[in-house]
Amino acid sequence: MNFLESIILAVVEGITEFLPVSSTGHMIIASSIMGISSDEFVKMFTVAIQFGAILSVIVLYWKRFFQSLDFYFKIGVAFLPAAVLGFLLNDYIDAMLENVIVVAISLLLGGIVLLFIDKWMDNKGQSNDEVTYPKALTIGFFQVIAMIPGVSRSAATIIGGLSQKMTRQAAAEFSFFLAVPTMFAATAYKMLKFYKTGGFTAENLPVLAVGNVVAFIVALIAIKGFIAYLTKNGFKVFGWYRIIVGALILILHFMGFNLQMV
Repeated sequence: MNFLESIILAVVEGITEFLPVSSTGHMIIASSIMGISSDEFVKMFTVAIQFGAILSVIVLYWKRFFQSLDFYFKIGVAFLPAAVLGFLLNDYIDAMLENVIVVAISLLLGGIVLLFIDKWMDNKGQSNDEVTYPKALTIGFFQVIAMIPGVSRSAATIIGGLSQKMTRQAAAEFSFFLAVPTMFAATAYKMLKFYKTGGFTAENLPVLAVGNVVAFIVALIAIKGFIAYLTKNGFKVFGWYRIIVGALILILHFMGFNLQMV
């Protein structure tokens, strides 16, 4: 992987990680178009650049991370289901990650849900944005659904928040906060595993560093834009977009294009 490829993938990651559109599906398309071979460094890179995206959340919402210990306890409760089930189902999840069809179908079905979610969960006039421990745990179980490739962690957790009578903005922001331990754990695990194999070199470390910087900058912009758009317009455009991307992946796959998981 060269610097240009790392920058393009980092831009894709920064834009799609916090939007309900599935970063996995977009990584498949971007890497396949560029013809990037899926070696161990590429697999590690696509996870490790999440660190830059994590930093964008902390920078944008730094005051919230210093408000109280209760904030961290609730994030911990929400993180617990994915941590436990992710460990128990790791082999099954890895198997699904190799299946492009699973990603495409998840994108399509998730898109259909987003087309109607604003009507199904209209919390105007009856919203309660206080995050209690039961709410946090419920959102955490919604995050487990995102272990299916293509579902989108952001979409699953935001819908989880909406199901608990939270407003779109509050649900999205809690989704961002929950991303920090979730993505950090995945990044740390992947990097440690890669380090133990002696994979880091003087050539690939700068590529990884550039990718994280780009992901950080792009994610900052994406989060601000997403919150503003979501609060005003809702999810429908993201639903149609997911359907288009999912259909595109299926069409390319059945036409014989070599779409590969990164």
